[in-house]
Amino acid sequence: MIRLFNAGETLFRAGWFIESLAMQVLVVFAIRTRRPLFSSRPQLFLGSLAVGIVILGIALPFTPIGRWLGFVTPPGLFFVYLAAATAAYLGLVEVTKRTMRRYAMAAKDTAETGGPRHHEA
Repeated sequence: MIRLFNAGETLFRAGWFIESLAMQVLVVFAIRTRRPLFSSRPQLFLGSLAVGIVILGIALPFTPIGRWLGFVTPPGLFFVYLAAATAAYLGLVEVTKRTMRRYAMAAKDTAETGGPRHHEA
């Protein structure tokens, strides 16, 4: 972010806050289920609360409280970066989740049967 936006300390602080908040709130949806991220819908309250928190985090640098915290308004291109970085992060979480699930199932099979299960394709 420092190189991409030539960010000084205040822009870096605001961008890091928004990016971290968005990614950590949204990753909850990826790790809360064994199913793929977009095939498992959260309850309306949980989904609304998470989206609301992300929106508040994005809005914070535009408010007097944000200025008091030392944030500056990020440039418009930052939000394109935010969407791409968040999508990439959630994609990596999904890949990792599937890989870990596969290894966990193989370890369970080995422990139960003394060897890996052989599945037909």
